[in-house]
Amino acid sequence: MAGHSKWANIKHKKAKVDAQRGKIFTKLSREIIVAARQGGADPNGNFRLKIAIQKAKEANLPNDNIQRAIQRATGGGDSVNYEELSYEGYGPGGVAVLIEAMTDNRNRTASEIRHLFTKYGGNLGESGCVAWMFDRKGLIRLEGDPEKGDQPFDEEEVMLQALEAGALDLQVSPYEVEIYTTAEQLEEVKEAIAAQGYQVATAEITMLPQNTVEITEKEQAQKLLRFMEMLDEQDDVQNSYANFDLSESLMKELE
Repeated sequence: MAGHSKWANIKHKKAKVDAQRGKIFTKLSREIIVAARQGGADPNGNFRLKIAIQKAKEANLPNDNIQRAIQRATGGGDSVNYEELSYEGYGPGGVAVLIEAMTDNRNRTASEIRHLFTKYGGNLGESGCVAWMFDRKGLIRLEGDPEKGDQPFDEEEVMLQALEAGALDLQVSPYEVEIYTTAEQLEEVKEAIAAQGYQVATAEITMLPQNTVEITEKEQAQKLLRFMEMLDEQDDVQNSYANFDLSESLMKELE
């Protein structure tokens, strides 16, 4: 599989810090509302809702908030009608950027996202201009913590078990494994991996770039990362994807 965007890894690590703030709770609740409204309140029969609830629990969203969001979606309380939109364009350095948003005011959201593209030297494009560069996939993360006494992952063993479970591809580092699946097989592969005794840290649907652009200059990398962070700070943006990688030396320099 060609594209393994570093932004996905950076964003995942950043989310652990963001989870301490209320903004991510709002976005998770919004996803639950839309998923329940579209597919019903039973997560066993609504895969999107099931994944949304899992992500909410991973971020420590209280169960009361989860149930309240489902009730709002199914008529149990006042609810805003959110519209799902996608935005596409090119960020700093010509990096392809795909954005998933939920909004109750599309004019406001479009204006704010366009402003961010312009501010950081990018261009908001037309629908379809970069979406073809991304594939919808399932992503499962396994994580270990050496400070808690966890042993490094055995690359050969985890690779064999993941592929036997139905994975398409994976990346293995000593204390982190990323397993890629088809979107449809995410839950099946996750359960098979868990049955082998692995602790699944996260499981989600993502947009994986087919190819990536390597960023080697520190100033350009800082500008690009700041742009992506500001997109995620925007209230209506649910997810952002980009097709860039950073060299290992540059990653260490930026840490």
